[in-house]
Order: sequence, then C-alpha cells, then structure tokens
Amino acid sequence: MRVDVKFCGMTRAEDVQEAARLGASYVGVIFAGGPRHVSVGQASAILSDAPHTVKRVGVFANQSPGEIGDIARRLGLTTVQLHAEADPRRVADVRAQFDGEVWAAVRVEGTALPPELPALFAASDAVLLDSRVAGKLGGTGITVAWVAIAPTLSALRGHRGRLVLAGGLVPENVADAIEALQPDVVDVSSGIEAAPGMKDHRRMRSFMEAVHAAQVSR
Repeated sequence: MRVDVKFCGMTRAEDVQEAARLGASYVGVIFAGGPRHVSVGQASAILSDAPHTVKRVGVFANQSPGEIGDIARRLGLTTVQLHAEADPRRVADVRAQFDGEVWAAVRVEGTALPPELPALFAASDAVLLDSRVAGKLGGTGITVAWVAIAPTLSALRGHRGRLVLAGGLVPENVADAIEALQPDVVDVSSGIEAAPGMKDHRRMRSFMEAVHAAQVSR
C-alpha cells in the first residue's frame, strides 16, 4: 500500500517547490493560528507556483463553512482539513460549500480514542490523527502512542477508513509509525524544520527517503 506524504505549515514558496520536487503528494497552509499561521494573501503567494503534481491543503479551525468554501475556491485548494474537533455534522456543512476532499482532525491524548471515530471515518474523506496538547491545535512535535492505540484504531477504522497520521513525526521515527498504524498519509511540519515555518530541505529529503524505505520493507 502506498503511503503519501504531506508537508504542512508551509510559509515559503521555495519550500513548496522543494516538496513537489521530492515527490510529496500534499502541501499544507495553516489558517488555524499558531506560529505557522498565514493570511489568505500570504497563502496565495506561497502556493502560486505549486506544480499540479502536488495537492493543496488548507488547515482551518473555527471559520464558518461559508468562509472555508470561499478561501478554498480563491486558493484552488484540493483539500480542506478541519482541525478543531470536527464532527460529522461540521464535515457535512463544509461539504455543502466545497467540492474537494474534507479531512477531519482528531487529537489524541494517551491511548483514549473517541467512540464516534467510525462515524467520522464514514463522513469524511480521511481522519487525521494528531496528538493533543493543551492550548495548541498542532505542530507541537509530540507523538501519538502508535503501538498502544493500534488495535483499537484498527477496529474503529474498519476496512475502508482513510487515515492521515500526524503528531511528532520525524525522519527518524516515521518508519515505526507506518509499521504500527499503516496510514494512507503521513503529515509532518515541525519535524522537518530549522525554525517554525522554515523548512529544512535536508530534513524534508530525509523524511521522504525514510517513507520510501518503509514502504519497500513492508
């Protein structure tokens, strides 16, 4: 099974270009606050020369479905990521405003997974699993307890649920995460940075190489 890569928290056009050159499937810009937050105008400049080979993801928090749809159309986003405790109803509301993919983020603390996870897998195009850190929506560098949650997650995910794994991924551990949870996409931000929002191209390349090596070994 192919594992795609998403480089998130992009703040520079040259990092988007490098992501595409390395073969990433997705690049993400953040409208949900934090040190990697960008304005719509900044996002337009960052994504302006993104090749068609890479899909554009917008990460949103509490914006209204109408605002999300408007921003997505203006920027030509292929994917909307809802990163503020999305539920099936909110996913449906965004779908009414946007005809691309809708991903729903679930933040995990310890080994507890929400019982409504199957409904979220059914409602969204993918569920993004991230670590929960008080006061922050993502980009914390804290890992999810991959091995501990694997059996429960597999049962809740079923055979058709699409999984995006985030939370503390780095070149040195992404192969272990892939082995444990078998995600469809691995999502990295802080793990490939020299500073918040400033991607380290060497780390980006190392991450891609580690993902490819993990797939070959499976």
